[in-house]
Amino acid sequence: MSYSAGATDVSSMRALVIHRHGGSDVLTLEREWPRPVPGPGEILVKVKACALNFLDIFTREGMPGEVTPLPQITGGDVAGVVHAVGDGVVRPAVGDRVLLDPSWGCGTCEYCSAGHRPRCLRPRMLGERDPGGLAEYVKCPAAQAIALPHGYSFDDAACLPVTFGTAWRMLRRASVEPDDVVVVLGAGGGVAIAAIQIARLMGARVIATASTDEKLAHACELGADHVINYVVQPEWDTVVRGLTGKRGADVIVETVGASTWAESIRALGKGGRLVTCGATGGPIGQTDIRYLFRREQTLIGSNGWTHNELLRVASLAFQGKLRPVIDRVLPLERAAEGEIALERREVFGKVIIHPEEPDAA
Repeated sequence: MSYSAGATDVSSMRALVIHRHGGSDVLTLEREWPRPVPGPGEILVKVKACALNFLDIFTREGMPGEVTPLPQITGGDVAGVVHAVGDGVVRPAVGDRVLLDPSWGCGTCEYCSAGHRPRCLRPRMLGERDPGGLAEYVKCPAAQAIALPHGYSFDDAACLPVTFGTAWRMLRRASVEPDDVVVVLGAGGGVAIAAIQIARLMGARVIATASTDEKLAHACELGADHVINYVVQPEWDTVVRGLTGKRGADVIVETVGASTWAESIRALGKGGRLVTCGATGGPIGQTDIRYLFRREQTLIGSNGWTHNELLRVASLAFQGKLRPVIDRVLPLERAAEGEIALERREVFGKVIIHPEEPDAA
């Protein structure tokens, strides 16, 4: 049995649904989509804010080797208010303000048993394998809820999981130390914006790259020590080596992929670590193996975050030590517009979607 906040609730909701893979035109606004019902150990959250990510675009288009159940509702970054709880749920309670950790493991495979949730053999993810937050309501295990302090905005909270959680794990896996030189690529993107701030918290010297001077100015505001416009200076790896006295970077935060991979390898110094979490610029990068062995470089993959890592990130954000950056806020009806802007890299920071109808907000 589940408990909800009101007796006048109906069984449907508005949701942005994908019935088939394709471009932004496949996003269909359904006004009477079945509202989820929380089962044992689950909660139903009324979505106040959902942040877009490239993962939403990849899921919408269809990812090779990744089966997406259709129809599907994307949107992994969710903040809202608990509307109903399933059997056995004590916390959170109905009415609580929460941020959702959108990713969890099966709990039974060898990796989950060893505490390595990002390596789970049967992972779960809001907006990918489970219906996400581009809807008025979303359900998930109660254990995924993180309490939001009063006064912390839903919009800021929705910026945290996918980008800040990913960036935190990347920099930890790359073993960033004080005074390391960390190069963050694509400084307009969410993971890069988070990585700049986290690297600075760790005491690193940060070099950021971006395609426009406007994005680079924002990167400086977030703590970047040096910036490079890779359109004006396409051989940005040479610039990095110049800024470091030909020593090279200690860490490269790679979120782009094929289009920057060769330069990233060249920009790394001896003992350098390249950590990657994505391939928005293509999946097949060229690697000059001579750099790897001559400079004893390390290539590191990083996939998501653990719940404890997200708790740490959220704590720092709630203390004001990490600052989410929001480019624009759109209603659910204009979510496709937000995805297009994200694809064209016309944003600096996050695109936030408000699923509620204006008169219901």
